[in-house]
Amino acid sequence: MTERHDWPVIESEIEYETGWYTGGYDLVEQPDGSTKKYYWAELPPATVVVALVDGTRVESAEGVSGDADRYVVMVEQYRPTIREHCLELPAGIVEDGESFTDAGVRELREETGFEASSASLLESFWCSTGVLRHERGIVFADGLSPAPRKLDGNEFIDVRFVPADEALDHARAAPANDATLEGLLLAAEAELL
Repeated sequence: MTERHDWPVIESEIEYETGWYTGGYDLVEQPDGSTKKYYWAELPPATVVVALVDGTRVESAEGVSGDADRYVVMVEQYRPTIREHCLELPAGIVEDGESFTDAGVRELREETGFEASSASLLESFWCSTGVLRHERGIVFADGLSPAPRKLDGNEFIDVRFVPADEALDHARAAPANDATLEGLLLAAEAELL
């Protein structure tokens, strides 16, 4: 077994700030004594919501796929970064003073027009640790009832309802994204779908 090395940071530099994320590098000492710059981008924490709604609440709603007792509430939006329309779970940034759960309930309401009567944190974790400083929390929400929607000025989102037992298959279809797959896999493992 090799001796544990603490990877001392010799310098840490911020090279740019965008208001959305900060980017820079840490110059670190590696176990062999050499030094190397490790570049990173730092983003605020985000919440992702797996929300289930009773089929009777959405039976005549626009965006309903199939006929089911329970639906996963999803959003469809264009992602300029990859130049694709994506079917995703509702998600957003955790505001100052919010927990992942509080932010999840707020984002669900703002993006989809549903208020959750209960919500719980399934898991929180660091994402893409080779390049990002970004923590994500997956929240499960249910007991949904209609609420006013409040989209941000840069959000052009269509609400979609996918049968709970088909949600993972829909999430795996291209272009699949990590947050939606993570959320649905964690919910499926917890036998919530």
